[in-house]
Amino acid sequence: MIIRAKFFKKGYLRYISHLDLMRLFHRTFNKAKIPIGYSEGFNPHPKFSIANPLALGIESDEEYIDIELDNMEVEDFIEKMNLVLPKDVQIIEGKSIEKGETIDSLISWAHYEIEFELKENIEGFGENLMKWLQRDEINIDKIRRKKKKEIKRVENIRPLIGNLTVKEIHEKNVVLNTLLKAGSNGNLKPMDLVEAMNRDMELKIDLQSMDIRRTGQYAEKDNNIFKPL
Repeated sequence: MIIRAKFFKKGYLRYISHLDLMRLFHRTFNKAKIPIGYSEGFNPHPKFSIANPLALGIESDEEYIDIELDNMEVEDFIEKMNLVLPKDVQIIEGKSIEKGETIDSLISWAHYEIEFELKENIEGFGENLMKWLQRDEINIDKIRRKKKKEIKRVENIRPLIGNLTVKEIHEKNVVLNTLLKAGSNGNLKPMDLVEAMNRDMELKIDLQSMDIRRTGQYAEKDNNIFKPL
């Protein structure tokens, strides 16, 4: 059977890497005596995957994991896992699913809340943001490393921005909500979005003050987005 579970990642654990998060879950499966399945061959590995890895320092209200295991009640799985997992990573809900598309291939969009401090140009920020979004092209430089060489290319990120709205402005603090493309068919990091805004709108954002939280993740089918759980 396969259990798909939703969990959060907060507090100091926002600073652990995706690889360390995978190790944390692997240790938890063993300690909680979860009957997880293993691949065959000379180097068997546990059958689970976590979708859409987070960058270091980003909190999340909604992460997804698929686990293949022997028959087990979902409620029993959640209870045993949460007793062993640290308080800053806890499973919120889960369900048994049929074998099909993996959670890695399903995730197409991610929703973020981004907060930062503006040093200048806060007056008229919302109006200027809407004008910026009316552009057909918003280009950034993407750097890929291959065989110890850096390959730079220009990418238009405008199609990767689903929406971008101002949630709140209080004195110099700005809070944005944004839906960004995620997954194998296109991926936009919130930091790249803010850096492009900062450059094009001449905002002088205090990047050290920035706080990012992922609030949701979505699959897409027939131009409709929906929760994968």
